[in-house]
Amino acid sequence: MRLKEFSKIPTGPIKMKKVVITREVFSETIELLSTHFDIVANQQDLIFKRDELFDLISDAEGIQTATSDRVDDEFLDAAPLVKVIANTAVGYNNVDLEACSRRGVIVTNTPGVLDATVADYAIGLMISACRRIGEGERYVRSGQWKGMRFKQLLGVDVYGGTLGLLGFGRIGQEIAKRANGFGMRVLYHARSPVDPATEASLNASYVSKDKLLQSSDVVMLILPYSKETHHMIGENQLSQMKKHSVLVNIARGGIVDDKALINALKNQTLFAAGLDVYEGEPKLNPEFLELENVVLSPHIGSGSVSTRRAMAMTAANNLVSVLSHNQAPLNPVNRS
Repeated sequence: MRLKEFSKIPTGPIKMKKVVITREVFSETIELLSTHFDIVANQQDLIFKRDELFDLISDAEGIQTATSDRVDDEFLDAAPLVKVIANTAVGYNNVDLEACSRRGVIVTNTPGVLDATVADYAIGLMISACRRIGEGERYVRSGQWKGMRFKQLLGVDVYGGTLGLLGFGRIGQEIAKRANGFGMRVLYHARSPVDPATEASLNASYVSKDKLLQSSDVVMLILPYSKETHHMIGENQLSQMKKHSVLVNIARGGIVDDKALINALKNQTLFAAGLDVYEGEPKLNPEFLELENVVLSPHIGSGSVSTRRAMAMTAANNLVSVLSHNQAPLNPVNRS
């Protein structure tokens, strides 16, 4: 067992509620929580087996989780005192909300603080895939580049193209703002259209999913994963896209049928893809590694220093609000 490698923050003589932080965070997050709780913090960022983690959370009233933590009935059975699961992410498909609600456990997330950072990264993935930046870097690093050739590594233009956004929440709208700077026509599909004023300000038009797939030069996914969105993009949907179009997934693995995408990239019925998420991550289909026309990124869309600091503090403040101040959570995602 490696439990001794977790750091326990000393507290005073008064017994305090226990909070476990399952993955590494920043020092200011530890400092904030340690003024309110008895803290067990994983600043070594160890990856624990389930039984090891279960030992740690057995008497915890609050748990600050990461997307790598699977919070289900088994997890909750191991933490009978838990009142709050503070997920350090905007997405929460790693958490069984029904199980938490059934047991009266509050679940929170970190919305808002990462919108701009993820939008920036989405644009970066789009440009990298369209202009073959990853392929070009590998070409240079391997020593193959011997001089400029007129038709070498030709990509597709971003400026003036059509961007189709599947999902049009806060992050999707931030992406649309940036796309306007590239002179792109913006189409979107969501459960319902946004208000006309927002559409006008973003030069965005609501269309059906089929219309979006058929009309877009770049299709970008920025919507939550759920049973309803599982394999939303599969063989049929990929076949509707333009032959020289690009797919970008900045949302969650499982929304795309990765095997169907690999086949489309192999057969060159799509020009390229830019991926920050995968089915079954951190494992991914090894066939992706054999393809030049895909940009592969390790789920770092929100990975800037300031954003990750804000995410960790948002999760911590949710714990403080509920467990220390006996107030409603700042960012609830379920009805406990």
